[in-house]
Amino acid sequence: MARYPLYAPSYKIRLDGTPLPPEINSAISSVTWDTGMKGADRVELGLANVSLRLLDHPLLAVDREFRLSVGYAPDPLDEVFVGEITGVEPTFPSGGVPSLRITAQDYLNRISKGKKDRAFRVAIPTIGNFPLPDPVVVGLVAGLDGLLPEPDAAGGVLATLIALASYLAFPQFAQSGLRQQVNESDFDLLSKIAQESGWEMFIDHSADPKGRVLRFQFIFGDPTPTMSLAWGTDLIDFTPRLTTIGDIYGVAARVWVDSIKTEFVIVVGWDFDKSSLSLTVYPSLIGDIDDVLGPEAQGQTVSIKPTGFANAPREILTELLPRLNSRITGSGSVIGNPQIIASRILDLKGLGGQFSGLYRVTSATHSFDSSGYRTKFEGRREVWFPQPSAPNKSGVVPRLQGAFAV
Repeated sequence: MARYPLYAPSYKIRLDGTPLPPEINSAISSVTWDTGMKGADRVELGLANVSLRLLDHPLLAVDREFRLSVGYAPDPLDEVFVGEITGVEPTFPSGGVPSLRITAQDYLNRISKGKKDRAFRVAIPTIGNFPLPDPVVVGLVAGLDGLLPEPDAAGGVLATLIALASYLAFPQFAQSGLRQQVNESDFDLLSKIAQESGWEMFIDHSADPKGRVLRFQFIFGDPTPTMSLAWGTDLIDFTPRLTTIGDIYGVAARVWVDSIKTEFVIVVGWDFDKSSLSLTVYPSLIGDIDDVLGPEAQGQTVSIKPTGFANAPREILTELLPRLNSRITGSGSVIGNPQIIASRILDLKGLGGQFSGLYRVTSATHSFDSSGYRTKFEGRREVWFPQPSAPNKSGVVPRLQGAFAV
């Protein structure tokens, strides 16, 4: 339930800390706010540019700070976006009123510019270079870009545990896991680290200082939903999609260890019955993957070619995690609700046993126009979410199991 009445939608825009003057505010025809987990959030502002009076307005210039608050009167509005103007697009039609479209993006857009070459290591005399942990790398890169990184306390545990297990079994490969940035933007580097570590990366516009907090949220965190929505009441419509294309047991990588002239197989899989990740490392001479892992893995393991033993766990997770969460997805719409933003969890009801349950919002579009305020969203059912038929009342998050046949 929203805390405000749903009959007086409202929004407020501030440019460089200044409320919109009447000549801009009265010309607004639409406001669209997009939030997602695959890049910068953005706002598009549509304006009627009568007599071209807004064309060179100083407040509508690029790089101006842009703040958006939305909600319902008479309650206070929620500030949902802090960024900067990145685009100005006028339209000069052959007939009709000229228009102006202003685009603003959050500060993630800044770290997408330019490419760098560097390595993240600590040199230990007489021993060599050892890789900096990913949380340290994230802190260095984001901090230099003017952002405040906040990795989840549990963030990176998947890659860390799997890499640690590999290093314990083969410590001579510790140095080869060095994190490097080669002709790559800071955004691409941080996105790759997030994907390999089980994080979702986004600007948290609710945290201070506004627009500067870069959140790295662990995907195995608390599954408590932000709100419940029921079809036929507050959920206007919903279209789920179920596909078994891409269903797998796990991802495997074969790595040759030259020092001992042996090929090893690393397999990371998902146990649907136990809701846990499994890790298996064994010499390939023992047998094929299906023979070692049993009938549940028969023909359901995807093989990749990693760049090295130390990097194999990261590259396996990069392949595995997106596949696990692509089985059930969906899209829907509700009366405008500023609490529906990317990364939050919704509890959808009234959709039958197979499609009801928890969905993580992967993107949402909030629109103000002549039709009022509406929110459309995309979501996914993650495999570690408690299922409606068998709720997880213990609150235990998925765990990592290990098996080494060395």
